[in-house]
Amino acid sequence: MPDLTKTDIVAAETSATPGAPVEPAKAEKARSLWGDAWADLRRNPYFIVSSALIFILLVIAAFPSWFTSIDPTKGDLVNHFLGKPELAKVGSPEWLGWDGQGRSVYARLIYGTRASVIVAVCVTAIVTVLGGITGMIAGYFGGVVDAVMSRITDIFFGIPFLLGAMVVLQAFTDRTVWTVVFALAFLGWTQINRVMRGAVITVKQADYVHAAKALGAGTGRILFRHILPNAMAPVIVVATIALGGYIAAEATLSYLGLGLAAPTISWGVDISAGAAQIRVAQHILLYPSIMLSITVLAFIMLGEAVRNALDPKLR
Repeated sequence: MPDLTKTDIVAAETSATPGAPVEPAKAEKARSLWGDAWADLRRNPYFIVSSALIFILLVIAAFPSWFTSIDPTKGDLVNHFLGKPELAKVGSPEWLGWDGQGRSVYARLIYGTRASVIVAVCVTAIVTVLGGITGMIAGYFGGVVDAVMSRITDIFFGIPFLLGAMVVLQAFTDRTVWTVVFALAFLGWTQINRVMRGAVITVKQADYVHAAKALGAGTGRILFRHILPNAMAPVIVVATIALGGYIAAEATLSYLGLGLAAPTISWGVDISAGAAQIRVAQHILLYPSIMLSITVLAFIMLGEAVRNALDPKLR
């Protein structure tokens, strides 16, 4: 029996039912960059795990009283910090032990989440808006505008991030959450600026941008309707990864005594306080450090997952 080709089989099936309409092959619906990225992210275990951790952290930061009814600022010297944590009593005041002032370490871990999350989210939002707008203007207009803005960016780039934040914070006597947010945002916008500038320089050469100009579209419409949506992908990646870095920066400044200070509850403040008892009561420093590391790792994992999904070369 001779071998049948695919064409012969289709012809035979068609001839078997005379007059039956032949259904055209359904074309697969084309997906955008964001659609492809979301499809990749849903299959990425790093994205799922990091998103779950970040969601839990956000809930803890928004509703700390759901997780503990203990007052994190109430100290009782009867609760000696030399006592070992009672790990079997999950969620109790003595679960993770007490600090040097008789305050529950567990309660301070829960309430300390809020300060770290607020600092990270607010700083990231500010630097993304500020760096994104300045980078978009410099990349689109070029020429003298780009030269002037690039030199200003270079000046800020030349200042070491943590050292510069220390100098800025020294100018304030009251170091609150918003003071730390200002100090970090004041020096942290330059990276987003450079990323957005490079993306805009690439996107503005596209045919659809030239077509919009030929049709008489204004500068604002071209920037926000055509260029910005197509230049945001690398900015989102950098901003997501930077979230974890800002949490670590806040904890570092607080540990050095230049960031948040009491009565504000922060993991960095507790790590700094626990360093004095590290020889006799390691749990005071250990648990805030673990919480800080998990949070930073979650945001970095999320940023890496987003980077892999949005970069076609890594697929």
